[in-house]
Amino acid sequence: MKRRTTMVSLIAAVVLLAVTVLPVVAQGAGEKEIVLDYFSGRVETVDWDAEKIAGFEAENPGITVEYEFQKDASNVIKVKLASGEVPDITTVVNQDFIDQGIYMDLSDAAFWNRILPSVKDLCTDLRTGKQYKVATNVTMGGLFYNKAVFTELGLSDAQTWEQFVANLEAIKKAYPDKTPLFLGGKDSWTLGHFVEFWAHGIVKQQLGIPGSRQAFLDNTVEWDAPNGIMENFAKALLELRDKGLLNSDAITATYDNQKEAFASGEAVIINQGMWVVGDIVKLNPAMATNIGFGPFPSVVKGLSPMVLCAEDSVYAISATSEHQDAALKFLEYMFSVEVQKEYSEARSMPSAFIDVESNWSPIKDDAKRLASAYVNINFSTEAPSGLSVDDTGRLIQKLLNGDYASPKVFATEYQKLWDNAY
Repeated sequence: MKRRTTMVSLIAAVVLLAVTVLPVVAQGAGEKEIVLDYFSGRVETVDWDAEKIAGFEAENPGITVEYEFQKDASNVIKVKLASGEVPDITTVVNQDFIDQGIYMDLSDAAFWNRILPSVKDLCTDLRTGKQYKVATNVTMGGLFYNKAVFTELGLSDAQTWEQFVANLEAIKKAYPDKTPLFLGGKDSWTLGHFVEFWAHGIVKQQLGIPGSRQAFLDNTVEWDAPNGIMENFAKALLELRDKGLLNSDAITATYDNQKEAFASGEAVIINQGMWVVGDIVKLNPAMATNIGFGPFPSVVKGLSPMVLCAEDSVYAISATSEHQDAALKFLEYMFSVEVQKEYSEARSMPSAFIDVESNWSPIKDDAKRLASAYVNINFSTEAPSGLSVDDTGRLIQKLLNGDYASPKVFATEYQKLWDNAY
């Protein structure tokens, strides 16, 4: 009898434990149900993002971040939005999506007090005067070159297109085993940046940054004007191809191939942004003191060389997210001084946060010189989302492949695609 009493008492104790403990477990499980979808197109930071997400989750056990990276993010996100899959947080932001109300209004966020006013201006939507995205860094883009080769051949920043071609020809003559200008065209965005910086840059120089942003927004630029921007741009690229100044596999070589070629000394010049510097130095630490940085010479006569000086590494939060507070908490973690210092140095770009000090790049002296000496241009943030840098890059692939009868036909086709994208 005593044994039976003990068993009954034990069962009663277990039932009582279940009654008192189960609600606590259920509440903990409820906290775990906050899942943030984070969608990114930044190829340079895939491992870094995963590492930071793990750190955030460790500090915030009630939140899980599901991270997705896509190389062709600007097009993949269109499919997601069309099917109602809006990421809680994304690095893909364009004007069409802002106009559609996809993003949360971040105008009152506390982090703006820490960000450079010029960067906040570039993050401001022209239509509403509000901020639907936030950028963590300032970046620059231009032509990266091998300093040793330039010094040996007595070359300097090209002030005109003719001087640029002459520089490439001098390199080809002195180093027939090297590629004067290496393109990683299989990753189409790298060619799309040719258009964004080198062709769109003409409009930005002619109208200024505010004027060009408005012109893109209003679709008033004549891309197909006779002997205009796009026709001259196409002529310029075909001249480089026809003179053998590009790599023979310019359409099939990848972004990784481009970085490797430059790091090894096989390529003398590449067209990129600051985001490439960290990877090049990782591939070959000796290149840290051998990377030169120059501007884009104009493909239109009479205009000055240009250099990209713009906001970089943007984030946006979904306007319809059920977890906006958690998304803001994630951004607060990513925007902390420690994390941003690490990011700035990893990406070789100065931080947009005024309280972050970092030894961000071996090219910072050149960057400062270019920013003060040449016309500053920005990203084409008001260009139509239907014509992303990936889409534009595919046009350049076709151009270099000889699919257009003439530069004029290319310009006409670009105008048509631009108009249709609206």
